[in-house]
Amino acid sequence: MSTNPEGATPGFLVWRLSMKWRVAVDRAVAPLGLTHAQYSLVASLYGMHRTGLRPSQRQLADHTGLEPLYVSKLARTLEAAGLVERTRDPADPRAVRLTLTDQGREVTRRAIGIVHGLLEQLLTPLGGLDAPRTKAFSRELATLLDVPLDPPTKNETEQP
Repeated sequence: MSTNPEGATPGFLVWRLSMKWRVAVDRAVAPLGLTHAQYSLVASLYGMHRTGLRPSQRQLADHTGLEPLYVSKLARTLEAAGLVERTRDPADPRAVRLTLTDQGREVTRRAIGIVHGLLEQLLTPLGGLDAPRTKAFSRELATLLDVPLDPPTKNETEQP
């Protein structure tokens, strides 16, 4: 794609950027045996653990924006790899709580360092990860993420 976004919609540009970053993270964490989706799960789990939370699969799905069924599949794969422990919640037998193993914490720390460096590289055009332009960009993205995805009403879908 040309660097000139003239005529491209914001949705198309966000999609292209997300695909570019997803591929970059996939490649960066592959040597650690992770995919981008697995990285998103273990890095989120790592951050939540650091704040004292031991989330359920559902809570982790809500946090990451991934579908609950996909989080369950990822967690089973990560459990088989020895990175995550899945245990039933005694207070709610339907809920499965997730915890990083010692190996999972080590792999996650390494992956976070790799992805941090990658983000610094990808955000160089805005001045780097801690630059004012990057902070403003992040605020704009967060604003868009806060928009609810309610289905449009019949009047909104009708053409004038």
